[in-house]
Amino acid sequence: MAALKKRKTRLATLSRAHGLSSSTLANALKRPWPKGEQPIADAIGVPAAEIWPARYFDEQARYQDRSQRIRAARPRSVLRPGIV
Repeated sequence: MAALKKRKTRLATLSRAHGLSSSTLANALKRPWPKGEQPIADAIGVPAAEIWPARYFDEQARYQDRSQRIRAARPRSVLRPGIV
């Protein structure tokens, strides 16, 4: 939060800039959420693994690639059949 404040931005502003509700990115501060962690990391210019090391490294300090956990955007018709 302090790093965002130094960059003269807020979490709510960042959320809205990514097309999300103003409180959505706050979820990444409370629980693991790769898709939400990345915009925060990009905004402050620090790798997400450096901000949340416990989420990116296992007990033996091996890096865990979490990119597979990020769901790809699906076409709207897949989410709601019949709606385009």
